[in-house]
Amino acid sequence: MSVEARRDVFQAIADPTRRQIINLIAYQSMNLNAIAENFSISRPAVSQHIKILMECGIVMVRQEGRERYCEAKLDTLKEVSTWVDQYRQFWNTQLDSLDHYLNRIQTNNQSDQ
Repeated sequence: MSVEARRDVFQAIADPTRRQIINLIAYQSMNLNAIAENFSISRPAVSQHIKILMECGIVMVRQEGRERYCEAKLDTLKEVSTWVDQYRQFWNTQLDSLDHYLNRIQTNNQSDQ
């Protein structure tokens, strides 16, 4: 199995540089040079991060003349949102149960006084 076949959206967002790239291009497309200017790493390193984001479907690169522009495809992150939501629901349920338990204890303590 090749490395590319194993890449997924979770792997892409695990790296802080890639998350920052996504943030940069979330609302406007940017060319590679403009993106690279925001980082203290080399342009080839930025290009490698963008390649990984492309392989995961989070970024699309389009050619305009001599420039390559990156656009975020944020709908790909829905998989992450869905995964996080299941745990959010779990923790909300747990916290609601804890809240009810604490309220019961508080009510019992007040009635004992």
